[in-house]
Amino acid sequence: MLYDAVVVGAGPNGLTAAVVLAEAGCSTLVVEASETVGGGSRTAELTLGGFRHDVCATAHPLGRGSPVFRRLPLARYGLRWVHPPVALAHPLDNGEVVVLRRSTEETSEGLGADAVRYRRRIEDIDRMWSRIENRLLGPALGSWSDPLGTLKLASFARPASWDVRRFKGLAARSLLAGSAAHSVMPLGRLFTAGVGWLLLAGGHRYGWPFVSGGSQALVDALASHFTDMGGEIETGRRITDLAQLPPSRVVLADVAPGALIDMLGEEGSGRKARVGGGFRHGPGVFKLDWALSRPVPWTDDRMAKAGVLHLGGDHRQIALAEQMVWRGRIPDRPFVVAAQPSRFDPSRAPDGKHTLWAYTHVPRGSSADMRAAVEAEIERHAPGFSQTVLARHAVSASEWESYNPNYVGGDIGGGALGVRRVLRGPFGGWTPYGTGADGVYLCSSSTPPGAGVHGMCGYHAAQAALEKIKSG
Repeated sequence: MLYDAVVVGAGPNGLTAAVVLAEAGCSTLVVEASETVGGGSRTAELTLGGFRHDVCATAHPLGRGSPVFRRLPLARYGLRWVHPPVALAHPLDNGEVVVLRRSTEETSEGLGADAVRYRRRIEDIDRMWSRIENRLLGPALGSWSDPLGTLKLASFARPASWDVRRFKGLAARSLLAGSAAHSVMPLGRLFTAGVGWLLLAGGHRYGWPFVSGGSQALVDALASHFTDMGGEIETGRRITDLAQLPPSRVVLADVAPGALIDMLGEEGSGRKARVGGGFRHGPGVFKLDWALSRPVPWTDDRMAKAGVLHLGGDHRQIALAEQMVWRGRIPDRPFVVAAQPSRFDPSRAPDGKHTLWAYTHVPRGSSADMRAAVEAEIERHAPGFSQTVLARHAVSASEWESYNPNYVGGDIGGGALGVRRVLRGPFGGWTPYGTGADGVYLCSSSTPPGAGVHGMCGYHAAQAALEKIKSG
């Protein structure tokens, strides 16, 4: 059988690409190496029976706000979003707790002298949202027909350190720095401000919600919608060479760039230099999951009401930690992103029990065991936390590839932020999703708009592939 398209990899981007192709009437096959679909959105009992942990992604500000997810009938397949009362809490060493709420006004009230500046910045972004959404969640150079929108996008290319200095107090500075640190980059690098402001503005517009039942429910909904349209999914089949695939007009790969080069065989050998010339993988992460006998005993009720927590001090400690990681060193005090979905979604744990999810950044490929450092940071704000732990599950940066080969050296974001990756993609073609190989496209998070469970890398890659299919 000749398929119109074959998609390698059933993560959020691969499945989104498959859905878009199937909607266009294309016969489409998805091939997945693991026994289940999911990629970075799987949910599993990692610690004890009945405790459901998100293996990688857990809170989804970009997922709830994704243009493609919003238009798909995913609720029909069981997708439900769970919104905590507080999206984010960031405790500081001086006892202050900075919070991100859906209300810009309520969030601003906690920022003291910076309230007006913060509110104006968020309102400015919000007014432009309809113009910039497809650029921030799509190819940065996708259109020059709207110069005002393009100019607004340019402000997102600034280093976060620049915007942090515009604030006067620790609260606003730390709120932005912690959000920008999701870029897994030093805060003095380009595009880090954009990451921070996108997460904050998206948080006000859409929240930082969890998926009811676990992130797996999101990809399961995508897969069900795809198969209902006649699409086919084959799991448990690892592809090492594109010659192993059935005949098709186009191939889309939800994999790391290096893996696709290997799949191209001799045809891919000449592309290694092109990828290496402007693309690099970023730092790794050390991930921890806990099964708990009771909720985390936070010292402040605002932390108990938050879905996500940023731990590790103020903007200065965060900047230092990220700079050390970038230079290949383990920080003395790590920046920790934690999440507590079971407080708001009882399906995640047995009655009366809870789960906790956390990660911290480490040098790529590091085998460092960060359990003690991460738990010390939690204990700092939740004395007695260690007494609630029933079981824990840890994954070092060096172990991530065995779970998902896309996570090279523990880089869960698909590559370091940079001009090449943001504007042109790893292969540097006219389309960020092209590879130079006829009919072969990259649709993973290594392409614009990058990391996050939003499906937009797959959506835009599918658009490029559709043009090829239609042109014959």
